[in-house]
Amino acid sequence: MDSRVVKKSSPEIEVVIRRAIWVLAMVVFMGSIMMWIMSPTQTYRQIWLLSIRSKTNSTYFGSQGATLLIFTFPILFIAVLGCVYLHLKGKRLNHQNMDSGEKVSLLGRWRRPMLVKGPLGIVSGVELAFFVMFMALLVWYLSTALHNRFEAITPQSAANKGQQVWQVKLSTAALVVGLVGNICLAFLFYPVARGSSVLPLFGLTSEGSIKYHIWLGHTVMALFTVHGVCFVIYWAVTHQISEMTKWAKTDISNVAGELALLAGLAMWATTFPGIRRKMFEVFFYTHHLYIVFIFFFIFHVGISYACIMLPGFYLFLVDRYLRFLQSRQRVRLVSARVLPGATIELNFSKSPSLKYNPTSTMFINVPGISKLQWHPFTITSNSSLESDKLSVVIKTEGKWSTKLYQILSSPSSIDRLDVSVEGPYGPASTHFLRHDTLVMVSGGSGITPFISIIRELIFLSVTNECKTPRVILICAFKNSSDLTMLDLLLPISGSQSSISNLELQIEAFVTREKEPTVDNHSKNVRTLWFKPLPTDAPVTAILGQNSWLWLGMILSTSFVIFLILLGIMNRYYIYPIDHNSNDVFPLSLRSFLNMLVICVGIGSAASAAVLWNKRQNVREANQIKNMEGATPSGTPASPYNADRELESVPSQGLVQSSNVHYGARPNLKRMILECGESSVGVVASGPRKMRQEVANICSSGLADNLHFESISFSW
Repeated sequence: MDSRVVKKSSPEIEVVIRRAIWVLAMVVFMGSIMMWIMSPTQTYRQIWLLSIRSKTNSTYFGSQGATLLIFTFPILFIAVLGCVYLHLKGKRLNHQNMDSGEKVSLLGRWRRPMLVKGPLGIVSGVELAFFVMFMALLVWYLSTALHNRFEAITPQSAANKGQQVWQVKLSTAALVVGLVGNICLAFLFYPVARGSSVLPLFGLTSEGSIKYHIWLGHTVMALFTVHGVCFVIYWAVTHQISEMTKWAKTDISNVAGELALLAGLAMWATTFPGIRRKMFEVFFYTHHLYIVFIFFFIFHVGISYACIMLPGFYLFLVDRYLRFLQSRQRVRLVSARVLPGATIELNFSKSPSLKYNPTSTMFINVPGISKLQWHPFTITSNSSLESDKLSVVIKTEGKWSTKLYQILSSPSSIDRLDVSVEGPYGPASTHFLRHDTLVMVSGGSGITPFISIIRELIFLSVTNECKTPRVILICAFKNSSDLTMLDLLLPISGSQSSISNLELQIEAFVTREKEPTVDNHSKNVRTLWFKPLPTDAPVTAILGQNSWLWLGMILSTSFVIFLILLGIMNRYYIYPIDHNSNDVFPLSLRSFLNMLVICVGIGSAASAAVLWNKRQNVREANQIKNMEGATPSGTPASPYNADRELESVPSQGLVQSSNVHYGARPNLKRMILECGESSVGVVASGPRKMRQEVANICSSGLADNLHFESISFSW
C-alpha cells in the first residue's frame, strides 16, 4: 500500500515542484522588469544604485559588481531554473497532460490573431499586449530620462561648457536614445538562442520568436543610428568634429562606437525583405558581422555598462558554442529518396535515446555545396514510431536545395554524402491534442510540419495512449506531381492498418492543373543508399538524455568560472595598476579581458559537459552500427543506388482515399467554419498570404471555437 501511495504522489510532487519553480522564475523576472522600469528615475540613480554599489564595490568586482547583480545574475538564474523546470516536464510524456478533454483556457481568446496584415505579420492578442508593454517601457525610459536630465541643464551650466542650451540638450538626447537602444539590444539575442531554456519557460520556441528578433533588430538599429547621427551633428555645431577619432583610455571610445554602428548598418541593409529573399547568401554572410558589432560595442560603452545586455548574449554564446561542437561531427546519412516534384527525403541514423516533439526543426550543412551555409528543415519522422531513424523532407526552391537535388538525382551514382547537423530544436510541448478537431492548412512544402503531427497522432492512436482528435488536412499544391508529398504521411515501416484508428480526412487541391496529367504513383522513385564511414555518428543530443540538466550545469558553472577569474584578474592585476601606481588601466583592455574570461568560462564548462556525454553517445553509436551491419537490409550490396518503387503500398491507398480537387483553390472560410466541435485547432503552414487568410478567418468573430496557430518557417 505504501508503494502505491508513493507511486501516486510522485507525479503530483513533481507538478508542485515544477509550478513552484515557474512561480519563482516569474517573481525574479518581474523583479528584473521592475529594475528596468526604475532605472531612468532619480530614485534608482541616486538611492538604489548608490546603495547597491556601496555593498558590492570591492577589489574583486569594482563598480561592475552592481551591474552584474542587478541585470546579469537574475536572468541567468531564471535560465537555470528553466532548465530544471523543463527537465521535470520532459520526464512526463507530453500527451499525458493534453488529452482532448483538456480545453483551451480563457487565455485562448487572447491567443487569437489581433493583427493579420502589416509590418508585424500575424500577431496574437498576447503578443500585441507584450509589444505594447515593451513599447511603453521604451517610451517611459526615454521620457523620464530626458525629463530628469533636461532639468539639470540651465543657461549657466551650458555657458560653463561654452555651449548653448539646445546644444547641451542635443548631446543629452543623443545619449538617452543610445541608452534606450541598449534596452532593445538586451532582448535582441534571446530569440536566436535556439537551445536556450528561457523561451520554452514562457511557452515560446526560437523559430516562432524570430519575428521578435526582427522587430528588435530594426528598433535597435534605428535608435543607434539616431544616436550616432545626433552626436555627429553635435560635434559639428560645437566645433568638436575631432571627437570622431577619439579612442579614450578611460572613457567612451567614439571610434569603437562608429565601427560598431557601421557593422550594424551593413547587417541592417541586408535584412529588408526585398534583399533578404532575392540575395539570401548576401544576407546570411553579412549577418556574421554581429561579432564585429558586439566586439566594438563593448569597447565603446565599457564592460561595466555592457553587462546590462550581457545575459541574452551570454545565453546565445553558450548555445552557439554547443552548436559549433555538434556541427564538427559528420552524421550517418543512411539513404535518400528522390520523389517527383523535385522533392527529396533524407533519412539519417539516430540514437534511440534522442526524443523530439512534432514540428521540430534541424539545421543541415552539406560541405560539398557550402561549408558555411546551414539550412533549417522540419523533421517529418516521429521519434516514437521510428526510434532509430530521423527524416527530413526538402522541397527544391533555392540555389542550395537545387544543387542538392542535382547531386542526388544525377544519373551518375554516389555512395556517400558528407552531412553535418545542428539540433533538433522544437517546442517543449505540443497542444494539438487539446482540441476535438484539428484543421491543418498547408501550401506547397508547408505540409512538412503536418507530416510529423500526423505520425505522432498515428502513434497515439495505435498505442491507445489517449483519445486523438479528428484531423482535417487541407493541402494545396501547384502540380499533381507534388501529390507524392502525401506518401510521406506514413513512415516507410508503416501500414494501412496503422492509420485506420485515426479519423483523417485529406482534401488536396492541385491549383495549376485541371485534370490528372500522369499517374504519379506508378512512377519509380529513386532510392539511394549510402556507404557510411566508421567515423560517421548517428544524430544524437549533444548533451545526452538529460540535456536540460546539463545545460543548467553549463550555465551555472561557466558563470561561476567567469566570476572567479574576473575576481582574480581584478584583484591581482587591474587593481594594483589603478591604485598602486601612477598609471590607469585602459578601459578597452579591461573590456577585452572580460570578454576573454567569459569565453574561457563558457568554453571550459561546455567542452567538459560534451566530452562527458560523448562517451555514452559513442557506446550508442557502436550499438547502432552493430545492428545495422555493413549493408542496409534489403538493398543491393553493390552498387548502393537503385531505382525502386516507393515503399508505400499503404500510401497509395492514402492518396486514392483522399479527395483531390484539380484546377481549384480551397474555400478555406467554408471548410473551417463548417467544423462545429466545441474546440477546433487551426494550424496554417506555408505562404504568408495563405496564413494571413486563415488567421483572418479565425479572428473574424464568426465562430468562437477556433484556435489559431501559425507555422511560418521564419528560420
